[in-house]
Amino acid sequence: MDERDDEPMAETGGAAANRDDGATEVAPEERIARLEAELADYKDRLLRALAEAENTRRRARREHEDTLKYAISGFAKDLLSAADNLRRALDSLPEAEVRDERTRSLLAGVAATERELLSVFERHGIRRIDPQAAPFDHNFHQAIFETERGDQPAGTIVEVLQPGYTLHDRLLRPAMVGVAKGGPRATETAANEA
Repeated sequence: MDERDDEPMAETGGAAANRDDGATEVAPEERIARLEAELADYKDRLLRALAEAENTRRRARREHEDTLKYAISGFAKDLLSAADNLRRALDSLPEAEVRDERTRSLLAGVAATERELLSVFERHGIRRIDPQAAPFDHNFHQAIFETERGDQPAGTIVEVLQPGYTLHDRLLRPAMVGVAKGGPRATETAANEA
């Protein structure tokens, strides 16, 4: 045996042995700094993942609530024509022209049916848009025609051909309307505003 094999490791030290195999020793302060940086990175990733999970949960809850709130929109759209037909039936024969009691009774029944249907609409968040004499709003109205009206300012609804409906805050069907082009009064109003 060689004398060098019997020498204790204390003389050369463990750090020197590590250097011989190519690795470098890291100072404790540097190692702590690296671990703290790694911990901060993992903490940041965790917080981002938690925030993303919370956002996903909120989005899913909102979509679920919207689904419940607006699920009847297709059914409601189909019922709008029934409401329109009830109104047309009432408008087709003015009560002043009714001569017999039987027809008067029929009209009263149709009117009661229309009132009940509109009441059901209201209970479920369906609201009728009947914008007579209101300013035209492209979000809720569909202009079918324009007409010269000297007595109305431009952009005023002068005739409602078909009422519109909303479900809560969403449009189910726009009101079909006729809009005034406006006459001298509209020009005077614009001149006064300027």
